Amino acid sequence: MLVALRSFLFVLYLIVTVVPWGSAVVLASPFLSSTRLYWMCAGWLSIAIRGARMICGVRWRVRGMEHLPTDEQQSVILLSKHQSTWETFAYPMLMPRPLAYVFKRELIYIPFFGWSMARLDMIHIDRSKRSEAWNKVAAQGRRLAAQGTWVIMFPEGTRVARGKAGEYKTGGTRLAIETGQPVVPIAMSSARCWPRKSFLLKPGVIDVSIGPQIASAGRTPTDLMKEVQAWIETEMRVLDPEAYAGAPAVAAPPAPPAPPAPPPAPATA
Repeated sequence: MLVALRSFLFVLYLIVTVVPWGSAVVLASPFLSSTRLYWMCAGWLSIAIRGARMICGVRWRVRGMEHLPTDEQQSVILLSKHQSTWETFAYPMLMPRPLAYVFKRELIYIPFFGWSMARLDMIHIDRSKRSEAWNKVAAQGRRLAAQGTWVIMFPEGTRVARGKAGEYKTGGTRLAIETGQPVVPIAMSSARCWPRKSFLLKPGVIDVSIGPQIASAGRTPTDLMKEVQAWIETEMRVLDPEAYAGAPAVAAPPAPPAPPAPPPAPATA
């Protein structure tokens, strides 16, 4: 009963705060740069996540921030586990650089929240038109990489129940290979507190683990994604062992290609 009451208050808090904030974003969008508009939106996401902590007792801890690039000119593709709404709200608050989400275009029609997203420099796609969607991701991904924006994708495509794994699709690794960027895998246990397709939030701690960068050069999209999947799913068993009790072990990823051998030294007379 207490969880339901606190969750109701949190949803009410979201509605009360997003209406004026979203309205301000829409009105300010013609006058602000894309970067300033992004951080304006990230401000609301921050108060939403902090509201979940204050009202529902949902806390978080992050490790692996040292794996993120510090050079402002370096871009990466972030590939994250996806269990709930929490991470979509939290990443702009946690990450030091602007992010560009790849998301289904239906979200831009959500009043206030979606209207604000539509004004950001992100990649919204029509998932019913796969080839057209990929062409848009590739073209905009290259442009965003050139300007130093980090693209973030959820390889499973949709939120997956706690303790489960979805099909890891290769769109993110294809983009990394085409743009020459490394990928950064992220595991997180948000469903422990905020289950998929639910607004009943339970108090607890969400763990976010950011993995080492994985170079994309010389890789195939499938093999690279298998390595990303192996890292994420192995780390999930560390972050949330209760949810994976009795689950089969994760298959080892394919070994990355060996560097080419140096050319032989020229013969001397």
